[in-house]
Amino acid sequence: MGVSGCGKTTIGDLVARELGVPFLDGDSLHPVENVAKMAAGTPLTDDDRWPWLATVGSTLANEGDDGLVLACSALRRSYRDAIRALAPGTVFLHLHGSKEVLGSRLEGRSGHFMPAALLESQLATLEPLDADESGIVVDIAAPVHQVVTEALAGIAAVATPAGNAIGGAGTRRRRFDVDLQAAPFNLDDDAVAWVDSTIAGMSLEEKIGQLFINHNNDYSPEYLDGILENYHVGGMRYRPGPSAAVQDHIRYAQSKTRIPLLVASNPEMGGAGSCDDGTFVSTHLQAGSHPDKAIARQMGRVAGVETAALGCNWAFAPIVDIHYNWRNTVISTRAFGNTPEIVVERAKEYFDGISESATVCAMKHFPGDGMDERDQHVVTSYNTLGYEEWNRTYGHVYREMIGHGVQSIMIGHIGAPELSRHFRPGLADGDILPATLARELLQDLLRGELGFNGLILTDASQMIGLTQAMKRKDLVPATIAAGCDMFLFFRNPAEDFEYMLDGYKSGVISEERLHDALRRILALKASLGLHRKPAAELVPPAEALAVIGSDAHRGVAAAIADKTVTLVKDTAYNLPITPETHPRIRLYGISGGADFTRADPLAYLDTVKAELEDAGFEVHLFKTADQREAAGETGVNFMSVISEEATGDYADKYDAAFVFANVKGFAQESAIRIKWSTPMAAEIPWYVTEVPTVFVSLNQPNHLIDVPMVKTAIHAHAGTREAIRATIEKIRGKSEFQGTFNENVFCDSFDTRL
Repeated sequence: MGVSGCGKTTIGDLVARELGVPFLDGDSLHPVENVAKMAAGTPLTDDDRWPWLATVGSTLANEGDDGLVLACSALRRSYRDAIRALAPGTVFLHLHGSKEVLGSRLEGRSGHFMPAALLESQLATLEPLDADESGIVVDIAAPVHQVVTEALAGIAAVATPAGNAIGGAGTRRRRFDVDLQAAPFNLDDDAVAWVDSTIAGMSLEEKIGQLFINHNNDYSPEYLDGILENYHVGGMRYRPGPSAAVQDHIRYAQSKTRIPLLVASNPEMGGAGSCDDGTFVSTHLQAGSHPDKAIARQMGRVAGVETAALGCNWAFAPIVDIHYNWRNTVISTRAFGNTPEIVVERAKEYFDGISESATVCAMKHFPGDGMDERDQHVVTSYNTLGYEEWNRTYGHVYREMIGHGVQSIMIGHIGAPELSRHFRPGLADGDILPATLARELLQDLLRGELGFNGLILTDASQMIGLTQAMKRKDLVPATIAAGCDMFLFFRNPAEDFEYMLDGYKSGVISEERLHDALRRILALKASLGLHRKPAAELVPPAEALAVIGSDAHRGVAAAIADKTVTLVKDTAYNLPITPETHPRIRLYGISGGADFTRADPLAYLDTVKAELEDAGFEVHLFKTADQREAAGETGVNFMSVISEEATGDYADKYDAAFVFANVKGFAQESAIRIKWSTPMAAEIPWYVTEVPTVFVSLNQPNHLIDVPMVKTAIHAHAGTREAIRATIEKIRGKSEFQGTFNENVFCDSFDTRL
């Protein structure tokens, strides 16, 4: 109960879900005459209200002991008495707010027939609960999850076990409780028994620990001992290193834990990224850039074989985002394409390939990246599609992949305003939360409408897309309360563990929610058969590492590179360019600078130069002012370099210009674009008017927005030797371009097509 804007619908629905009973908005019981009056700004009279209040009371009474949460203003004592006359066991929950709080919420609310101007009238009418009324008062100024927690505690204190309108909490199976014997877990009776007996044998601290996936920042045994003994984590990811060191690290961790660990990797490109010597097979975009869908299966197969050899059992892949916005560079190379159809087709192939190994998958990033150009590593981003359009696109992808058997889903720190409002009508802009904290997205949509029975985990919890939403001490338990089952990465282990424990003790995380999350976590482990293996057998022997970076896997990568090198345009008919026709090449290298990997951003140029020279070209490598100064040259600056480079005899010195761009990185800025070395830099393709110029991207697909003047553009997808060699062969006309591209490459600009 309460005045308009107090949150009756939002809080009432959340309370109902926690109690396991239906929710009904009392406004839906108004006769059409009342609705018309309110929409016109005309206050209702008591003669208007009495029939409606009688309907409210009889609706509550008809539910009997089953229970119902109903939102109704019930401002006067006489109105509440009318309801109680028909439903004597009704407990009233008054959502109280100051005039300032209520006014601000009404101003941010849309799609509701109560104009904000009627707030004064309602506040004047409101009669607080009397001492003899069965009810509680909760202040709505607190965060929503806290309001719900306080409401549930108050209800538990005043409600009788039976004969009231609320019903008994925890007395029956709730709507979204896990079914361990259904997909995707498909456990037998013995495995279910292991799950339940293991939970029964855990201490509270062990239960809380299972919710966490640690990021192992140190390979030392002492570090692992501290993490496992103090925080009892359920899973871990590690910083990539040499395969032998990674495998030893995982073997030690599994030997030191009582409950087998989920060991995750990020095999988005094959074996690369899981260890330093893993095989780069292709990016997701590359696997979507040829008619042969088996490329994605091959990528998944190599990923599964190589990560399983390390001892990993959980792949944070495939990525099922849809790259609608060409400005988005978080998933520009990490999405299979820009349509739901290509994403579904290739994601299924990847899943089938990696599933040939003992690996489960976590597809990402629900509710879907690719609309907003921003990066949730540095800011909350949003999927702004409406409910119907989302269902036709991202929803279609998730339904297909859930039906295909994917075992877990990683939640992005991505808000979805229209989806949230579909389930929470009138939700104010300021109350839109990233999906990791949004119950309506995790429970109503993902668990409810999409029917997902598997495990839900957060994306990395240090991302600003999550941390800007609320204080750390609140958001840590709030993710689990909202419906996530595991929390990805500590920021500070001691603090985060305590925040989660406090969240359970204070009731933010209910006993039922914790138990359900634990069953899903252990079920994922049991689905891998981890519960049947001795600790010594959870990680393969050292000999298994022979498959990592093997000749066979590199052969797969070379074949895929040959298929996917893509000619985006050649409008000046510059190709082919051969050592016979254009022997002298001016070679330019473009990078985004060093990123968090600390790798040399221009190291690939050595490979490019060597491959060109092996093909018979005479290569003249351009160096920027900074590079020349670093080599010991003095008296050089960007203006002098421009003066030296851009001379009238350029075409007398060089027969063609090749620009190889390997602009990488995300998580440090919202969007990645070419950053030239200086103002008016000498490497910018001014020389397209002088000699045939070929621009090759080894990573991002959106560079034409920055170099529209080039007439020949190639997307090679990767800075690997295989991709560079295949590109040079095709420039020379030794093999055909086979790769395909989507319209994103032209960046919605006419000049990029010229």
